[in-house]
Amino acid sequence: MSSATSLSLVYSRANQGVNAPLVTVECHLSNGLPAMSLVGLPETAVKESRERVRSAIINAGFAFPERRITINLAPAGIPKSGGRYDLAIALGLLAADGQIDPAVLLDYEILGELSLSGGIRSVTGVVPALLAARDHGRQLILPAANQAEARLVRGAVSYSAETLGQALSHFKRTGTGISANTFERPDKAQRSLASLTSVRGQEAAKWALTLAAAGGHNLLFCGSPGSGKTLLAQSLPELLPDLSEQETLLLASIRSVSSKVAPDTFWQSPPFRAPHHSSTGVSLIGGGKQFKPGEISLAHGGVLFLDELPEFSHQVLENLREPLESGTVSISRADYRVQFPAAFQLVAAMNPCPCGYYKDENRACCCPPDRVRRYQACVSGPLLDRIDLHVRVQRPALEALFPGDNNTGFTEPDWQRVKQHVAQCRARQMSRNQCLNARMSVQQVHRYCVLSKPQQQLIKEIAGKWQLTARGCHRLLKIARTLADWSGMENIADEHLIEASQYRQNLAVTEGVTDPPVV
Repeated sequence: MSSATSLSLVYSRANQGVNAPLVTVECHLSNGLPAMSLVGLPETAVKESRERVRSAIINAGFAFPERRITINLAPAGIPKSGGRYDLAIALGLLAADGQIDPAVLLDYEILGELSLSGGIRSVTGVVPALLAARDHGRQLILPAANQAEARLVRGAVSYSAETLGQALSHFKRTGTGISANTFERPDKAQRSLASLTSVRGQEAAKWALTLAAAGGHNLLFCGSPGSGKTLLAQSLPELLPDLSEQETLLLASIRSVSSKVAPDTFWQSPPFRAPHHSSTGVSLIGGGKQFKPGEISLAHGGVLFLDELPEFSHQVLENLREPLESGTVSISRADYRVQFPAAFQLVAAMNPCPCGYYKDENRACCCPPDRVRRYQACVSGPLLDRIDLHVRVQRPALEALFPGDNNTGFTEPDWQRVKQHVAQCRARQMSRNQCLNARMSVQQVHRYCVLSKPQQQLIKEIAGKWQLTARGCHRLLKIARTLADWSGMENIADEHLIEASQYRQNLAVTEGVTDPPVV
């Protein structure tokens, strides 16, 4: 074999957060005893590809090169994991051996794990690889099992293959080959979650929910069991506008990397994630051996609902503090560092005490004061300070639960009008702030939440009464700015500040438990 055909280059993509850095698979054949070496910082699963590639090539009916083989995955500084490079390695070996023209591979990027029989299995992180290949003007060869993801990216040219033989026929221009994937968006699916038409009574809580949707604010419901906290939280996604194409592709990239949720699930609908309170820090924040995104990243652009908030591990809840501020989460380990988007809207629900009836109007609480205090202290002050709206929810009157003259549930026209107003309010904020009010920086708060001298004095009085921190004052101003936007007013009025202050009363900790429970 001549030296001209003993070296081949094949392009592939690594899986690093929601990015897909380029990896060049260099295959070199030389004289010597038959052996295969794999270098370039491969993990165990990548090293095992030597055996998968050998068996796949032989069982697919092709000649495996009986020479000394050196495979380099460059650059060596990027960790390589999984079997996503199998197909690229196999095609590179066949090209170096002269069974296909090495030049035809340079216009493509290859992803796919091989089975021993020569079949191609699915891989994760296809959507980021599609976006990167499109931006670099290359075509992508993918497993047929990832065909649904391949159709999501507008402008990307990709092909789906089921076997190694199909992929080889495509490059040799023989046989049927494989056909290109056509751009196709899935239909917008209907959610099975609740809407405000299902909520009876609770006018104050519904207004707080609408305000949270209009400004992107975090929200805490505190109330007795059965008062409707979960139903209210599940209604929030239906108030939010659909995601843009760019936002949807970013969310699809996160889902593609996670391999837990199909990327086309609820296309363009804001996500709603509700992890159980037994969730670990890795499942909620992300990380692990394969640095997967957590629930906060899967909720990017949508809602993260934490029911029974005090039942979560204290350390798990504390891990939420930085992402709530920055909108991203950075996961650092000894051998890697990745960053995932995490601009979610937090909605939490909790009971005021272990039995759930502390300060309930209709039922006595059986918890001693110390137990109530310990239960409420499970949620730290710094975390509560990052939640904009604190809302106490009382159980609705029985008359409001049934159809009739006293039925105060939303009708469908009411629902649509509220949703339209929320969209208009958000559009006003985006045109002014380039972000929602809840995401404004300190500089933006000073620029867009200008107060008169009397209003500044009012803020000082409110901050002194409720012992607000500097962050609490800024969040109060953000809520007031949303109230002004909802009313269509250019400036914040006194009534907006007064109403906003009602949502900054910390219901879980600073309220205190000084009186004995009612018996």
